[in-house]
Amino acid sequence: MSAVDLHADVLGRADGPTVLVLAGGAAAHPSYLGDLAGLGERYRLVVPHLRGVGRSSAAPLASRWEQGDDVDRLRASSGLDRCAVVAHSAGTRLAVAYAARFPERLSALVLVTPPAEYLVDVPSDVPDLLAARAGEPAVASALAALEEGPGLTDDDFTAWRLRTAPLGYARWDATTRAHAEGMRYSLAAARAFMAGDAPDGLRDRLAAVTAPVLVVAGAQDTAAGCVPVLAVADAFPRGEAAVVDGCGHFPWVEQPAAFRAVVGSFLDRALG
Repeated sequence: MSAVDLHADVLGRADGPTVLVLAGGAAAHPSYLGDLAGLGERYRLVVPHLRGVGRSSAAPLASRWEQGDDVDRLRASSGLDRCAVVAHSAGTRLAVAYAARFPERLSALVLVTPPAEYLVDVPSDVPDLLAARAGEPAVASALAALEEGPGLTDDDFTAWRLRTAPLGYARWDATTRAHAEGMRYSLAAARAFMAGDAPDGLRDRLAAVTAPVLVVAGAQDTAAGCVPVLAVADAFPRGEAAVVDGCGHFPWVEQPAAFRAVVGSFLDRALG
């Protein structure tokens, strides 16, 4: 792919170790990440607006497999020989694509509530997690909206994602509602991002990743599940997994202290 100029926000401690942060969505504006429950107090966070999103909205659209080149250019422009990457949800698909193509350029990888179905063959516990919340009106309404599907404009898609948002949190309250209401999506960019199948031999490629990898699951995540997410760690030679209790798909929102402790401790060990 030809190089394009993508905008990146730079947050946190200016003299701290640099961490590249990849947002999910797919194609959500990365502002929903904040500074990941205070990780910016220790690290310099470089957060790109992916193709078609936010201040990179004019960039040609591309799949997550193709956008691995963008991540590597961001690494190089940040002056790094090897980079630490923290990715959330659909953003972990891009992080995995990058790891598969450039395993030697990773110093650490954190996958937060990643979709797992294309990486592991493990029965999902999402039905059981949903059953445990069967009496919640917000969850019932969200499931109905999920069945209806989204509209065809960015505004319609964003509104639909808000209607389904209770499924992303362990509890639907003022804090989680405010977080969900702040999210914005690009439908065209999301479709392009998700285009294409995983390349052949993906698991074999990930076996070449020698950097430490942390996979973080939310114990009540009815989007990605918990059990299959934990199994993703087995795809990496130095993979490890952690569960954050009392949260869904956005653990830094519902359990900020626990999330910061788990991820911060891992990065401190991995990056020295």
